[in-house]
Amino acid sequence: MPLPGTRNIPRSLTAYPEHSASSPLSVHAMTVAYQRKPVLWDVDYDAPTAALVAVVGPNGAGKTTFIKACLGLLPRASGTVEFWGAPYRSQRGRIGYVPQRESVDWDFPVSALEVVAMGRYGKIGWCRPVGKEHLNRARECLDAVGMAEFGERQINQLSGGQQQRVFLARALAQEADLYFMDEPFAGVDAATERAIVDILRGLKQSGRTVIAVHHDLTTVPEYFDHVLLLNTRVVAAGTIAETFTDSNLKKTYGGRLTLLDEVFQAIALADKRGKSE
Repeated sequence: MPLPGTRNIPRSLTAYPEHSASSPLSVHAMTVAYQRKPVLWDVDYDAPTAALVAVVGPNGAGKTTFIKACLGLLPRASGTVEFWGAPYRSQRGRIGYVPQRESVDWDFPVSALEVVAMGRYGKIGWCRPVGKEHLNRARECLDAVGMAEFGERQINQLSGGQQQRVFLARALAQEADLYFMDEPFAGVDAATERAIVDILRGLKQSGRTVIAVHHDLTTVPEYFDHVLLLNTRVVAAGTIAETFTDSNLKKTYGGRLTLLDEVFQAIALADKRGKSE
């Protein structure tokens, strides 16, 4: 039963000119609630093609819920989500997902190479053996994230940053056109963070879109070119230059003005250093 006040939802978004069938992700009037308490309310959003999108907002704003609801991992109280103008089930093979590292059972007895090879299941089919061609592709993806020498290592023997690289390699092995990533930089060292940024930029250059939950406001303008500001509702969405502004961030974070002042001072200092180099 829909929550009171939610809009009537169409079966398809083609009737709505504000949504494009060419967009990798279109969300219309999506509401998600836990025990009838809205976590996301009436969300509308279209993702750009070939872009790196940061999903930004305070704790409890619904950022992870947004990703999971788009992927059907959480039930929606109302709303329509489409990928290139079609439902998820028909576009599943074009979509990759990197969950939060804390949500993974790292004690499962599997090697790094086996984890990455799981990203090939969409092309192999479930319960079928992983052939040499797909194993070689998995090794290439491990190499791309700097983990080639750890292929036979059990995942529970890897550091947090190494585990994150392995999961990123698994996503690369999917060869998707749209990637959802939930806090890909959380708990990683500086070298891993730089490696992840380089990989994301490579994905964008090859025409892919990445939608990533991100918590470090100071690095948003450096790592991303689009932003979705979220706090239960969509506060603003668009390019970094147009959307990642003092005014919009204050609307998103409410009274946390001291934090935001520090953020913009840090960004201004980074810009100044970049121009002097």
